[in-house]
Amino acid sequence: MADRGNELKGSSFTLSVLHLVDIDLGQIKELLESKIAQAPRFFNCAPLVVNVEQLEIVPDFEQLRALIEGQDMVLVGITGAKDEAMKVAAKAAGLAVMTSGRPVESQPEPKAPVVEQRSESQALVPTRFHHGNVRSGQQIYAQGSALVILGSVSNGAEVIADDSIHIYGVLRGRALAGARGNGQARIICQGLEAELVSIAGTYQVRDALPDASLDQETQIRLEQDKLIFERLQS
Repeated sequence: MADRGNELKGSSFTLSVLHLVDIDLGQIKELLESKIAQAPRFFNCAPLVVNVEQLEIVPDFEQLRALIEGQDMVLVGITGAKDEAMKVAAKAAGLAVMTSGRPVESQPEPKAPVVEQRSESQALVPTRFHHGNVRSGQQIYAQGSALVILGSVSNGAEVIADDSIHIYGVLRGRALAGARGNGQARIICQGLEAELVSIAGTYQVRDALPDASLDQETQIRLEQDKLIFERLQS
């Protein structure tokens, strides 16, 4: 029997980002409380990243961690650090120093053109299909592709895709499209009663959904960091 050991693999998770313009702890707590009240189950024990790009001074990361953990969330790291002092302080507090945005492509020296041979299986990631309803507590993730649900998504269920999500039924749970930052992804469903919808990290909870879209065939897309809800044309 072959030995089996620990492995380090890449994966994808939904991360909320807290953008700070100052370090008023009272204001930060009020903001978190208001967001958590909108979707308690979504934020319970959820990982949180703090964007410090607009801060001019290094915050007390231990105090910030205590505040965030007091809201039953988990501070995992920072992003947007512009100087070494910010990075050192974050690492000293046990936080990851993360980068966001698209990677910058290096400009290689000109070379003779090479025709790259790519098979169809390498170029395309097949759409993931799920036949039947997605039950409460169930999570389905389409890594690197779109997701098609041939059924409804129940309350407490979660469907995630790196591309678009198509639901041939009622969306009552949570749907997160463009999970790796694809702002062109869309969510399409035959009935909208969602707990939460998200495209490329921009989300909206049930209480904030437009009344005109509830219980309707709906397409959701992202435009200038805002979710747009459109009724499907028959």
